[in-house]
Amino acid sequence: MTSPSSDAYVRLDAHPTHTSAVTATITGPQREPARAALTAHGFEALDDDTLVLARIDHEEPYWAEKAAQALTADGFTTEITPRLREAMEEEWTWANYPMRWCTRTEIREVSNEAQKIHDDIRHGRLIIHAHADDSGTTVAIGTYRDSGKSVYLHGENHLRQIADTFDSPAKALTAFERLHGHTMRPGPAPMTDTERAATQARTSLDPPAPEPQPPAQEPEIVPAYAADAGDHETLLHDFLNENGDWEKYRTWDDNTTIANHESLTLRALLDHDAEACDTKWTFAAYESPVSDRMWHMTIAAATPAPILNTLLTVIAAGDAWETAVGSPVIEKTVTAVTRPLTDAGWTHTVDGRWLRWQTAQDDAGVQFDAFAAQTPHSTLSTWTIWAGPNINHPAWAIHASAHTPASLLAHLAEELAHGTGTRRSSPPHTTHRTSRITATPPPAVPPTAPAAGPRR
Repeated sequence: MTSPSSDAYVRLDAHPTHTSAVTATITGPQREPARAALTAHGFEALDDDTLVLARIDHEEPYWAEKAAQALTADGFTTEITPRLREAMEEEWTWANYPMRWCTRTEIREVSNEAQKIHDDIRHGRLIIHAHADDSGTTVAIGTYRDSGKSVYLHGENHLRQIADTFDSPAKALTAFERLHGHTMRPGPAPMTDTERAATQARTSLDPPAPEPQPPAQEPEIVPAYAADAGDHETLLHDFLNENGDWEKYRTWDDNTTIANHESLTLRALLDHDAEACDTKWTFAAYESPVSDRMWHMTIAAATPAPILNTLLTVIAAGDAWETAVGSPVIEKTVTAVTRPLTDAGWTHTVDGRWLRWQTAQDDAGVQFDAFAAQTPHSTLSTWTIWAGPNINHPAWAIHASAHTPASLLAHLAEELAHGTGTRRSSPPHTTHRTSRITATPPPAVPPTAPAAGPRR
């Protein structure tokens, strides 16, 4: 080990605008050795004095601490600021991490392998020939320049993995086209929001410029189902402020917030990054904190504010245990839920196993799936509430499982039939695309309190 040197001083700090990224500032006359050491640990130069560590797995504090230990061992004087030290010591968890059997160390190993793949693509070591959508998951095929080995990639960001290998690009592309020819596109997939944020962090310490806003328009009064979505984050904030029996948890994934009822029988998950028909909210209910899920409901990002307000009001006002239990669907339940629609003159049709109620203009509706109601453990939605061109290409949709409380659904139907809201502009033309989160996600674990995420 070399003796400590005052020729280079390294100060590690949290990035001013990126939640998890780390900056390294070098001072002193002999900076190149320190710069080389930092580069070996994943830092990239922003200018002559500053380097940035920005990853897609949000593990920058962990790897920055490893870098600091190596720098100190090599004789460099290293400082870690208090706020970065706090981030290094902070416990956190991924929301809805798909590999639930993994330990924290194993999760970090998986995400580090994904980081290596990302870096290989970004630096041109791994050439991506094509990508495709596989039921909402991005897949790709590519070849390493140095070895000539072709790889089949599955997933995005911290979940991207090498799922298969091939001896040649020709074999790889043939297999890829056979599996994904209907969604196959040339070249790499567009950058994810996470990749875009990491790129921004590596190139600037300033926040990104805000997008220009269209000129304000006078709002018009419209049916509740055609109203603007409003600010769902503000609705969640107000809901938590007004209901002390609910508590918010923030995971390390900045795009996700979880709220639990104090009974631990009701849980809400908000995806801050969801747009349009993507699932913005997921509600799950349990008979007890350790039971299987009783019912669940997903709400699209474009769902109008009056509809969501009604849902939150009913959930806040009802008894948590009774709301969590729900009850099986019977004919009387269907009648009670849809009575507001019938009273409002909505058209009622039967199409095999599906019963539908729609407006005279066919721009909103409620669908009941009798088959799904009899198979409550399937992934099918028993109830679908929607508005837009049609149920297959909606502007927004709510999906609910079989045991969803009838009173909750009836209040939503009442709001659909008689409620009003405001809209500042005509709704944009809606094109169908695969949601990043499916309408009926797999059963989740009961809502025990997760580890607190970063609160920086």
